[in-house]
Amino acid sequence: MTHEHLPDSDIAIDVHGLTKSFGGGPAVVRNLTMQVKRGQIYGFLGPNGSGKTTTLRMLCGLLTPDSGTGTCLGYDIVTQTNLIKQRVGYMTQRFSLYQDLSIRENLEFVGRVYGLASPREAATQAIHRLGLEGRENQLASQLSGGWKQRLALGACILPSPDLLLLDEPTAGVDPKARRDFWNEIHTLAAEGLTVLVSTHYMDEAERCHEIAYIAYGVLLAQGTATSLVDESKLTTWTVTGGNLNGLLAQLEHLPGVDMVAPFGTSLHVASRDGEALARAIAPYQQDANLHWVVAKPTLEDVFIDLMTSAKDNF
Repeated sequence: MTHEHLPDSDIAIDVHGLTKSFGGGPAVVRNLTMQVKRGQIYGFLGPNGSGKTTTLRMLCGLLTPDSGTGTCLGYDIVTQTNLIKQRVGYMTQRFSLYQDLSIRENLEFVGRVYGLASPREAATQAIHRLGLEGRENQLASQLSGGWKQRLALGACILPSPDLLLLDEPTAGVDPKARRDFWNEIHTLAAEGLTVLVSTHYMDEAERCHEIAYIAYGVLLAQGTATSLVDESKLTTWTVTGGNLNGLLAQLEHLPGVDMVAPFGTSLHVASRDGEALARAIAPYQQDANLHWVVAKPTLEDVFIDLMTSAKDNF
C-alpha cells in the first residue's frame, strides 16, 4: 500500500478551537485543539456521549464545526471536505457491508464504487493481506464478529486511504481477533497510514501511539500512555483482604482521597496529594486484615481520576 496523496508534512491533522453543537443544544465538543502526526495511531477514550465520535468526524471533514479552523491531510476541514473524504476510510461500529454477498463480492463491489482500475485484483490483494483465503465465497452473514471485522477493515483500506477512522472497532469480538486486528493496524501505520480510533478498552488505548481523553466535550488530557501516567502525579495504593466493599464506602468520601476503584480482588486508592492520602489511610493501615502496598498508577487509575475531576467542574 502506498500513500502518495499526503502533502510533504509529518502532520496529518492540525486543528484549533473546534466547537460543535446540534439543534441549538449545549456544545458536544468545546474548543478542541490538537495535532496528529502522519503514521500515528491516535486513540480517543471517554464515556458514552462525551463527544468522541463528533470529534473524529470533525477532524477528518465528515462533520463541519460551528467554529474553529484546521487542516486534515493538508486540506481545510471546512472548505475542502470533498478532497479529504476521498482519502479517508471509515469503519463504523455497525457492520455496514452486504450480508447476502460473499467476501469477494463485497470487496469487488467496494472497488467498483471507488472506481479502482481493477476491482477484482484489488479484492484478491485484500483477501490475501487479511488472511481471508479459503473464505472468499463465504457470505458475510455467515461470518463471526472477528471475521466480519477483518472484512470491514479490508473494505476500508481497499482504495488506499491516507487516514483510517475506526469507531469502537473491536466491540463484540473475541480477544484473539482483537489482538490480530491491532497487529494489522500497526502494520498499516508503519506503512504511513494515519489512524484515529475510539475505544473503551484500556489495553487497546495502550496500543495507541498517543491517547486523548474526552469528557463533556472537552479534551482533558492527551499524550502517550506513559506520559499520561507520569504527568497525573497520582499516588496510588493497592489494598487487599478484609471487607473491600465496606472499605470503599468509607474511603471514597475522605479528604485526601481522590479516587477509589475495585480492580479484581483489590482496591486502588489514589490521590494527587500523596501526603494527604497517607493521613487518610493511616487508621486503616492498622487493620491486620488489610494489606496495603504502594503501586504505580495505571492508565485506568488516571482516567477514573480525570473523569471524577471533570464531574466536579461541569
